[in-house]
Amino acid sequence: MENIYLLSFGEIGLKGENRPYFERILVKRIKQALAGFEGVDVRKTHGRIYVKAVGPQEEVVERLKRVFGVVAISPAKSCDLNIDSIKEAALSAMREVDYMGKTFKVESRRTNKSFPIKSPDISRLVGAHILKNLRGLSVDVHNPDIEVNVEVREKGFVYCKRIPGPGGLPLGCNGKAVLLLSGGIDSPVAGYMVMKRGVEIEPVYFHSFPFTSDRAKEKVVELCRVLSGYSGKIRLHVVNFTDVLKELGEKGPNELLTILMRRMMVRISQEIAKKIGAKALVTGESIGQVASQTMEALMATNEVAELPVYRPLIGFDKVEIIELAKRIGTYDISIEPYADCCSIFVPEHPKTRPKLTDVHKAEERFDIAKFTQWGLENIEIIEVTPGIV
Repeated sequence: MENIYLLSFGEIGLKGENRPYFERILVKRIKQALAGFEGVDVRKTHGRIYVKAVGPQEEVVERLKRVFGVVAISPAKSCDLNIDSIKEAALSAMREVDYMGKTFKVESRRTNKSFPIKSPDISRLVGAHILKNLRGLSVDVHNPDIEVNVEVREKGFVYCKRIPGPGGLPLGCNGKAVLLLSGGIDSPVAGYMVMKRGVEIEPVYFHSFPFTSDRAKEKVVELCRVLSGYSGKIRLHVVNFTDVLKELGEKGPNELLTILMRRMMVRISQEIAKKIGAKALVTGESIGQVASQTMEALMATNEVAELPVYRPLIGFDKVEIIELAKRIGTYDISIEPYADCCSIFVPEHPKTRPKLTDVHKAEERFDIAKFTQWGLENIEIIEVTPGIV
């Protein structure tokens, strides 16, 4: 008998001829996630992935819970293919859960039809063995507290827990995008959402020292560190935006300042995207959340984009975004009181429905190509690695 982890995946199984491509990437990501553990072995067969890793179960599971494409993780017992070994494996699995005073049932699946005992009989024999050897348990086949799962394949597998994974698609199967990352709540969540769909991200942060402090930049690095726990190493592009912001603030109409800033950020970000082979930009915008996120304002921002701009939070309420930020671990960092330039330079009376003609007229005051070049000439690249167990 040995410990093993059974991993289930969802929509990858529906990919037809492309399924092996997605499975290969998923196996690669699982191995990366378990780097540092001894005895790592990852195999895939018949809609399952089998993982071996030597280390505390809680730590292994925590790593696996961060691999996109994994729908569920089941710490299991692997045993020889005979009924006595299966019964002992079930007993061992039950002893690892809090069973006292609980109800249970045994659910068996016999995909290996050469095994002589049918599924209902396996369940009956295993259940009787558990009742005989463990006190404080009773059977409830309709609504049990604990479900003991027995799978008869090339070996026997028994597990009592099914821990949810993040789902989605394995990271890297859908190319790369540039994430416009601020220190706020929304953009890190947007990054997580596109990563969940298999897109690698390289964030861009616009730093405006001394208007924004170096602690604001450190905050963004820490947000990247949390996100890198789901992706592996992240390359953060820190753009020195101070000179651009000064000129916009001095010469531009105050009520359009946010829109002018956003348009410059898109221009610079898409040039970075072209250099690194990214196919899209990603932002954390949500319709109507703030003045710069009305339909008209988003249209004004979109006008300068040559690449697709993905907004995965576009229909989310703020409460929903906060809940997701808490779940993925970015919320507490995002609410630290170190504002970015978009927060500091909010006009007192911003245009909520800017006209493109007014925006174009305002931009005639500036050398847009020069601004873009300033941004591209002053970039610091920080490689951020996971800070997880």
